[in-house]
Amino acid sequence: MSAEAATPLLQVTSIETLYLDRIYALNGVSLEVREREIFAVLGPNGAGKTTLLKSIAGLLRDQPKKGTIQLAGRRIERKRPETVAGEGIVFVPEDRGLFRELTVAENLELGLWGRHDRQVKEDVERVHQMFPVLRERLSQQAETLSGGQQQMLAIGRALLRRPKLLMLDEPSLGLTPELAGVVFEALKRISAAGTTILLVEQNARLALKVAHRAAILEAGRIVLQGTPAELAENEDVRDVYLGVGTAAGGGKGFHLYRKRRRW
Repeated sequence: MSAEAATPLLQVTSIETLYLDRIYALNGVSLEVREREIFAVLGPNGAGKTTLLKSIAGLLRDQPKKGTIQLAGRRIERKRPETVAGEGIVFVPEDRGLFRELTVAENLELGLWGRHDRQVKEDVERVHQMFPVLRERLSQQAETLSGGQQQMLAIGRALLRRPKLLMLDEPSLGLTPELAGVVFEALKRISAAGTTILLVEQNARLALKVAHRAAILEAGRIVLQGTPAELAENEDVRDVYLGVGTAAGGGKGFHLYRKRRRW
């Protein structure tokens, strides 16, 4: 099924998220994420990317103040995090959210919490096949893994929840180009297998290689949306996000210039 033909799984409509009830972190943000696609949100630090994910996940109390968020047609804005998770959204934060003192096997077991279905063994095997290093290090404490291995563990644990929507915050952060490539290739396979992905990423080149569509978020507003090819044709995107110093896995993936942009 093509991204164009797929139906929206996530619909975010004109949401406004405030800090301290007066500072707009998100101001009228709208986007749709279609089933089985990878949707990337790009932007500089402070743009509101993480706030967007937390607003969807229900991690900001009483937020968003305005607007609606729907998952498969069901309203989820301002719901408790456990309720949102129960609807099928799994959020992998920037710090990966691992229990670092627990082993790889124990972290994976937590992803299976409450599951008693027949697909458990199948799903565990799928994670091991996707990230063979995890099978090799089942008895190793999570805190002793490399950054790339920790990211693989975080994604693997998330997959064991069988998410409808997998949200990831900066999955390439701190990774070597090689490991970042491994992680992003895994995201392509996860998407192809039927899981929808909402990806926040500063490494624009890397994100646009795997995304079906993307949006640019600046100062709490969506300033541009489209396919990777459409965004790459935009002069400002090329200058600001795909310019000098944006090699895959290296740095933040964007370079801010003082020229006035046209969005």
